[in-house]
Amino acid sequence: MSASAYATLRAHFSRASALSNAIGILHWDNDTIMPKGAAATRAESLALLRVLHHGQITDSRIGEWLAEAELDSNLGEWERANLREIRRIWTVETALPSELVEASSKANAACEMAWRQAREDSDFAALLPHLEDVLKLQREIGAAKGEKLGLSAYDALLNDYEPGGRSAEIDALFDDLAAFLPGFLAEVMEVQARWPHTEEPQGPFPVEAQRALGLDMMKIAGFDFERGRLDISTHPFCGGADNDVRITTRYDEADFSSAFLGVVHETGHALYEQGRPAAYMDQPVGQARSMSVHESQSLLMEMQACRSPQFLTFAAPHMQAAFGGSGPAWEADSLARLYTRVSPGFIRVDADEVTYPAHVILRYRLEKALIAGDMKLADLPEVWNQQMQALLGITPPNDRLGCLQDIHWPSGGWGYFPTYTLGAMTAAQLFDAACRADEKILPGIAGGDFTPLLAWLRTHVHSKGCLLETGELLHAATGKTLDANIFKAHLQRRYVGKD
Repeated sequence: MSASAYATLRAHFSRASALSNAIGILHWDNDTIMPKGAAATRAESLALLRVLHHGQITDSRIGEWLAEAELDSNLGEWERANLREIRRIWTVETALPSELVEASSKANAACEMAWRQAREDSDFAALLPHLEDVLKLQREIGAAKGEKLGLSAYDALLNDYEPGGRSAEIDALFDDLAAFLPGFLAEVMEVQARWPHTEEPQGPFPVEAQRALGLDMMKIAGFDFERGRLDISTHPFCGGADNDVRITTRYDEADFSSAFLGVVHETGHALYEQGRPAAYMDQPVGQARSMSVHESQSLLMEMQACRSPQFLTFAAPHMQAAFGGSGPAWEADSLARLYTRVSPGFIRVDADEVTYPAHVILRYRLEKALIAGDMKLADLPEVWNQQMQALLGITPPNDRLGCLQDIHWPSGGWGYFPTYTLGAMTAAQLFDAACRADEKILPGIAGGDFTPLLAWLRTHVHSKGCLLETGELLHAATGKTLDANIFKAHLQRRYVGKD
């Protein structure tokens, strides 16, 4: 019976979800509190779990179950979408032999540990042999998946994070942005040169006080602490497992804003994870739609909502109370200038909203070239610095501030970077639509009430899981497919006062 086939598939992928959850928690532990001496043992454990997970989702019986279940006319909308997602996953993952999955997992784990020390020492040469191993395996993975899907190796890797995404479309989008940004950046800098002198809050800012402020903001935004927590890591991230969402940040006692905005950003990710459809949490259809949608949720929270004048009017007294601050530096208008100040910098995660896309464009172009074999990995620091100079007019003084700053490539995240800027565009479009649909959202943010915004996101994004394809989801929520002009209009409105 086809109904039995669907039930069998559902149970099968529920077990795969349990393995994925175990991997998520071990990975979180690896990046937060695991002692260095456990690295080799942890790498073996994660490699085995990933092989088991890969075996579960590539089981030879899945094809038969799918063929039978897809004939069942009694399945509902969610069940049919689940079958579509199962077939997509199965098709992609059956392209990879388990030996390649295991080898990649071990190489990623070794490289990630080496990256931590290399980043601290600003020593790209120390990372190079490990990163060479990772890149070699990523090329093999991309080639294998690309052959199965009829895609280039890079597009096959991109497809893992952005199902249906294609580099040809991203090239056009990013080329347009790369042409727009330099002139716009000059205009913004001219406007901000006329600003009154802005005093900055002076530290030190104790870590415990920063953590307390972050926890308060998470609660205000709607984070469920019964199903998640906040920790510290070298690179901020959102991970964990279903109903156990772990977010991290990093603290600097001389600057509380980096950790604060990092917490706000990761909370956006976490709210998406906590809002996924409960009835399908353990199924492919219940997962987040794509990384561009995921990034839209973090950037919507950080950039759209929490850098708005409405939010900063609410947050200013909370910041003052957290650190015992007083005077002009702690006033809402001063903080608003501080949090919308544009200044080209070296670090992507600390970049302002205007220059951030340039960081992503740089990484996207480099990883495409590296996967295609159009540049040597040993040349990465030099080419990185050249591109940074071309795009932002600055050159990193060392590799710690340059090509060693991100964890993505060492941990095997190739094809991921373009989703950040796709996410920024999506965030602008969703926030614009939400505010148009519900006039209570902006006043709510000004009063520290995120309930209207979260309710809209729950309805139009979070609860949808993978029911709709990315373009369909955005069109259903906003009435349009992705429109870069909405993002540009947002930047012009916020930074140069153009409506």
